[in-house]
Amino acid sequence: MTAGSGVLILLLSLSGALRAHSGDLTAREICKAGFSEEDYTALISQNILEGEKLLKVRFSSCLGATDTRYETSSSDFEVRADGTVFATRELWVPSEEVAFTVTAWERQTAERWDAVVRLLVAQTASPPSGRKVPKKGEKTPAPAPARPPSAPLLPWPQHQPSSGLRRQKRDWVIPPINVPENSRGPFPQQLVRIRSDKDNDIPIRYSITGVGADQPPMEVFSIDSMSGRMYVTRPMDREERASYHLRAHAVDMNGNKVENPIDLYIYVIDMNDNRPEFLNQVYNGSVDEGSKPGTYVMTVTANDADDSTTANGMVRYRILTQTPQSPSQNMFTINSETGDIVTVAAGLDREKVQQYTVIVQATDMEGNLNYGLSNTATAIITVTDVNDNPPEFTASTYAGEVPENRVETVIANLTVMDRDQPHSPNWNAVYRIISGDPSGHFTVRTDPVTNQGMVTVVKAVDYELNRAFMLTVMVSNQAPLASGIQMSFQATAGVTISVMDVNEAPYFPSNHKLIRLEEGVPPGTVLTTFSAVDPDRFMQQAVRYSKLSDPASWLHLNATNGQITTAAILDRESVCIKNNVYEATFLAADNGIPPASGTGTLQIYLIDINDNAPELLPKEAQICEKPSLNAINITAADADIDPNIGPYVFELPFVPAAVRKNWTITRLNGDYAQLSLRVLYLEAGVYDVPIIVTDSGNPPLSNTSIIKVKVCPCDENGDCTTIGAVAAAGLGTGAIVAILICIVILLTMVLLFIAWMKRREKERHTKQLLIDPEDDVRDNILKYDEEGGGEEDQDYDLSQLQQPETMEHVLSKAAGVRRVDERPVGAEPQYPVRPVVPHPGDIGDFISEGLRAADNDPTAPPYDSLLVFDYEGSGSTAGSVSSLNSSSSGDQDYDYLNDWGPRFKKLADMYGGGED
Repeated sequence: MTAGSGVLILLLSLSGALRAHSGDLTAREICKAGFSEEDYTALISQNILEGEKLLKVRFSSCLGATDTRYETSSSDFEVRADGTVFATRELWVPSEEVAFTVTAWERQTAERWDAVVRLLVAQTASPPSGRKVPKKGEKTPAPAPARPPSAPLLPWPQHQPSSGLRRQKRDWVIPPINVPENSRGPFPQQLVRIRSDKDNDIPIRYSITGVGADQPPMEVFSIDSMSGRMYVTRPMDREERASYHLRAHAVDMNGNKVENPIDLYIYVIDMNDNRPEFLNQVYNGSVDEGSKPGTYVMTVTANDADDSTTANGMVRYRILTQTPQSPSQNMFTINSETGDIVTVAAGLDREKVQQYTVIVQATDMEGNLNYGLSNTATAIITVTDVNDNPPEFTASTYAGEVPENRVETVIANLTVMDRDQPHSPNWNAVYRIISGDPSGHFTVRTDPVTNQGMVTVVKAVDYELNRAFMLTVMVSNQAPLASGIQMSFQATAGVTISVMDVNEAPYFPSNHKLIRLEEGVPPGTVLTTFSAVDPDRFMQQAVRYSKLSDPASWLHLNATNGQITTAAILDRESVCIKNNVYEATFLAADNGIPPASGTGTLQIYLIDINDNAPELLPKEAQICEKPSLNAINITAADADIDPNIGPYVFELPFVPAAVRKNWTITRLNGDYAQLSLRVLYLEAGVYDVPIIVTDSGNPPLSNTSIIKVKVCPCDENGDCTTIGAVAAAGLGTGAIVAILICIVILLTMVLLFIAWMKRREKERHTKQLLIDPEDDVRDNILKYDEEGGGEEDQDYDLSQLQQPETMEHVLSKAAGVRRVDERPVGAEPQYPVRPVVPHPGDIGDFISEGLRAADNDPTAPPYDSLLVFDYEGSGSTAGSVSSLNSSSSGDQDYDYLNDWGPRFKKLADMYGGGED
C-alpha cells in the first residue's frame, strides 16, 4: 500500500443471521405531530421493480391518519397512506445511494413536515478482503495487517493527492450495521473496528459522534480511540429507537484530521418481544335484532409495538368464546386481519337474548399460536330492539261513564301489551278513535309510565242529545312496524260510554237582550218578557226569576214569567245611563236538586226626546265700556243629544227695553254667537243681561238665562285696567278716588305710629321705673270709663289744680314726693268756686309740680302709662283749658314749656310758638 492512500478496515463481529429492515419507530400514544425520524435509510438492489416496497415511514398526526397526505421530491417514488415508500416504475440504480425528501402535510391545518429517505445500494461483488477494487491503471493496495478472523476489512474511502491531474477515486459506501435488540451480551460487545492505514506512519486517534455516542441517549456506543474498535454498551430496544446515525473520525495526536469522517448506520433488528395490546379492554357494540348474516357489528383493534412489516408485528384475531350460546354457539365471526365482527347466523331476538359477551384473542407472528404472543379483550354486543311486536289490547271491550257537561275527565283506561323494549318508540303506544265519535267529544291519551290509553272527555256531552257512545279505538306504536310484521287483530277494541244526566242551569236564549224605546215612558209600561229555558227536558222543574242588578230601580220583574215593566220614568240623562244604554241583570233559578241558576242581561237603549232646555254659557264675562273688537262669545249647553240640541237661536228679550237698547247679539254659527255693546259708551259696572236660547228639538225648547257682564274701562290693548276692574264692581269714580286717599292716609298713620313706638321704646330703655314694683300697673286692669256728661255730675276736688299740697294729709305714703296724678284715698273736701279763667301761674305751678314729682318718683310707671290730672267738662268750675290756644287767650308767653322736658314737647310746640 502506498503511503498516500488511506484504507479503513471495518471489523464486524455480529453473531447470528442478520437482515436489513426499514427501521420504523413504534407509534407513541402522545399527540405530537411529526415523523418518527428525520432520516430514514434502507438497503436496496440496483434493479428495482415497479411497485416494489422499499421501506415504511412513520408519521404521527393529531388529526388522524385519514387527514394526512404525503409527497416526495422524486417522481420515481411515492408514499402510500400507511407510509409505505414504493417505486413508481422499474429503475436501475447505478450509484451507491439515492436520496429524496418525503413531505407530510395535513389538509386541515396545512402544516408540513419533512424527512430524508436514503436508499443504499448493496454491494454484490466485493473482494474477499473487503478492500475497494482498484481501477485500471491504479496500484494494487498493500496487504492489510493481521486481524481477527471475525473482522473483515473494509478500506477507508481513498482520496487522490491534491497535486497532479489524476481523477479522484470514488468513496466506499459502508453497509449498515445491524444489531439485534435484547441481546444478552456480554457487554460491551464489539460491533466493528475502524482503522486507517495511515496509522503505520503516525499514531491515529479514533472517535465517533452522533445520537447514541456524544448525544442523548449518551454512551450507547463507544470506541477505543487507539485501536478503533467500536462497542455497544447495553442491550438495544428497537421500540425505543430503531436506528442510529454515527460519524467516525480519525485525527493525529495533535488533533489534525487525517481522514474524512465516514457515516455509520446502525439498525436495531426487531425481535418478537411485545404482545399485541388492545386499545380497550372492553368494546361495546350493537346490532339490530333480526339482522341478516353478514351484518357488521363492531371493530376491535390491537396494536403490536414490534415491527409491523415483519411477522413480529403482524396481528391476527379470532373469537375464543361467546356467551350465551343461543340460538347458536357461533352467532358472530371476526375478520382475522381487520378485527371486524359481523353476524354469521340468523335468529337474533332481543326478546330472548338482549346481550352477548364475546372474548376476542389477538396473536402476533401472523396468528401462529406456537410462536406468537397473544392477548384478549371482551366485546359486549347489545341486541337493539326493532318494532317486531305490534301492541295488543288485553281486552276486546271497555266501558265507562261520564256526567254531562264535564270536560277533561278520564272515564276509562285501556290496557295494552307490547313485548318490545319499554319506553322506546317501539313500545310507546299511540291511540286513535276510528269510529263512534263524529263530533270529537273524546280523545285517548297515552300514560307515559304504564302505556295505558286514557279515554278523556275534551268536549262536553249533553244527556238530552246523546245518552251513550260506542267508540272503536285502534292502538299502534310511535315507530312503524318492522318490515314483514303485520298488525295484530287485537289492535282494536270497543269502548262503551254512558252519559249521566245532571241538573243543568236555566239559560236565557238571547243574552244580552237589547230593546229600544223612547225615554220618558210612564210607569207601568210593559217593556218585554225576558224568560229563560231549562235544558233539562226530562225533569219536571219550575223556573223563578229575580233581579240581580237594577241601578236606578226603574224596572219591575214578574217572578213567574219574566215579564218586565217600568216602575219609574226612564230618563236618558240619568247618571245610570252609559252610551244611551241602561243595563239590568236578572237571575233565573230552577227547583232541582241541587238548584241551578243562570243569569241574563237586559240592555235598554233609550231614544232621546227634547226634554231639556238649553243653558247659556258662560255665566259671567267682561267687556270694555266703549265698543271694541272684544265682544263676548256665547254658546249653550244641552243635556239632550242630536237632533234635540243645536243649532241654537240666541236673542235678547224686548223687556226691559234697556237690554235691546244697550246690547246686541251677532250670530257666528249654529252653536255660537257674540254679545256686544250697541251704544257708544256704557258706564262701568255689572249688568245682568237676559238672553233667550232656543234649541232645534221638535218641539223646540227655550230658556232665558242671565249673563253677568262686567263693563270696565280698558287700556289701548282692550284689557280692563285695575281701576276699571274696581269700577266694574259697582263704584263711581269719586268713590274710587276717596278709597284711594283713605288707603294713603291709613298707610301714613301706620308708618307714623311705628316710628313713634320705636322712639318711645328707645326712651323707655334709657330711664328706670318711676313706681314701686307693687304699684306697677302694666299687668293690672286699668279702668278708663270714668268720664260722664260733664264735671257737674261728679264731685271732683278741682282745687287741687291750684293747691295740690293741701291733699298731702290723705296720702298713704309716709315719705317721698307725692305724685299729683294719683287719686286721693280720703274723703274729698269741698272746694271754693274758682274763677272761670284760671290764673296762668297757678296752672304752670301745678304742671311744674306734677312734672317734678313724676321725674323724681322712682316708682313712676313707664312713659306710656296713664297720668291723671283731672277731668274737664262743660260748666266746670276750673274753666276750659282750650283757651290756651284760643283767640281769647291773649298774648300769653308759653315759651317756658320748652324747658319742661320731652313729655311736653308737643304742648310747647302748640302754645310756645314752635313748629306747627
